[in-house]
Amino acid sequence: MKKKWSCFQKLGFSLVTLIGLSTVLAACSGDQKEDEVTAGEKSPENAPQTIRLVAANHPWTEAIMPLLPDFEKETGITVKVDSYFEDQLSQKTSVEFAANAKSIDVVLFRPLQDGKQFEKNGYFASLNDYVAQEGNSTDDFVPSALGSVKNGDNLYGLPVITESTVLYYRKDILEKAGLQPPKTLDELKEQAEKLSDPQNGLYGFVARGKRSPAVTQFSSFLYSHGADFMKDGQATLNTPEAIQAFEYYGGLLKDYGPPGTLNMSWPEAMAVFTQGKAVFYTDASALYTNATDPSKSGVADQVGFAPFPAGPAGNKVAAPPAWAIAIGANSEKKDAAWQFVNWVTSKDVVMNLQADGITGALTSVWEMPEGVAHFPEDLTEAIVENNKHGVPYDRPAIINVGEARDAIGDVINAAIEGKDVKAAAEKSNATFQAILDKE
Repeated sequence: MKKKWSCFQKLGFSLVTLIGLSTVLAACSGDQKEDEVTAGEKSPENAPQTIRLVAANHPWTEAIMPLLPDFEKETGITVKVDSYFEDQLSQKTSVEFAANAKSIDVVLFRPLQDGKQFEKNGYFASLNDYVAQEGNSTDDFVPSALGSVKNGDNLYGLPVITESTVLYYRKDILEKAGLQPPKTLDELKEQAEKLSDPQNGLYGFVARGKRSPAVTQFSSFLYSHGADFMKDGQATLNTPEAIQAFEYYGGLLKDYGPPGTLNMSWPEAMAVFTQGKAVFYTDASALYTNATDPSKSGVADQVGFAPFPAGPAGNKVAAPPAWAIAIGANSEKKDAAWQFVNWVTSKDVVMNLQADGITGALTSVWEMPEGVAHFPEDLTEAIVENNKHGVPYDRPAIINVGEARDAIGDVINAAIEGKDVKAAAEKSNATFQAILDKE
């Protein structure tokens, strides 16, 4: 009755007015059906959805914020972003996932730090069916980046930020010496020795030497020597190739590196380079602005970039994704979450983000002038070349990665200090094997 009275009011009639009553009732009947259809259209299944993205306080997150209105307009899906500092993000997502919460629809995560644990615990939804529906929508991803978000045939995430180990060098010093950037590790050592002048405060080489942080950048030296951290569940830190890699890396820093190397993570090593105190420096490509920004670097206009030099085993370089996104396994909005994941990893969006300096994971974007306009030309060439030879991890791909890095770092430190590398490798290999056996 209430609905009919509302209808009478809209048409300008009172209850005592009988003229044209049948017409009015017919009109009311039509309005009631229309209301029922509208109510059906606003049913929970068809209502506009809001998905929650849990992310890091990171340039990638900042860069997508202005683009979200386009996605929301295109799909009708609202994206609510909750961002945290990196350590807080890991803790926050771990707690929510462990409680089987349904509140995480999409999550930004570090594949090599949290990915293995989260995937093993069943925190991520498989993307296989979604990818199949899109017709192999992962074909354009850099292979090494994609390799870090897979467990066998199960794809549980998509990479959004990549990096690789590149060679930073002083163009002016090499030009004066009549040298080209080294293409092999042998050449790197020869040039570091030739150009090192510690009496005048110039060192041939600088890189991370601190126990755990050094591992990720040492990894490319390990792979290029034909070694790895492990194989088929067995630790391989004590193989002849691995020992040779430890001795090479440690020897460079011991013989041609600055004092205090054992205490250097990337900020300290970068500072030595940007203060003009080192000729060569190897580290992540993503850090390049620290070397090329005049407000941060005293040698900004003299910094060159080259691909990671080939070793005895050829060109093999760590080129993993630093960050990736996944869909929460308990999300009740997986289809909407996939629409966002598919959109934010699309060529147009990645192109837009890369224009802001975000190093994306799509091969096609790296090959397009618009996609690399933001980066120094030689850095782009180095990254593209590295991507062809990339290894999808820069540390052991295990759950207890922190403990493993400490064990590996012990060998690096022994090499820098000029100690018995073989003995240190045997000891750390046993420690690492115990970690693997627990898993």
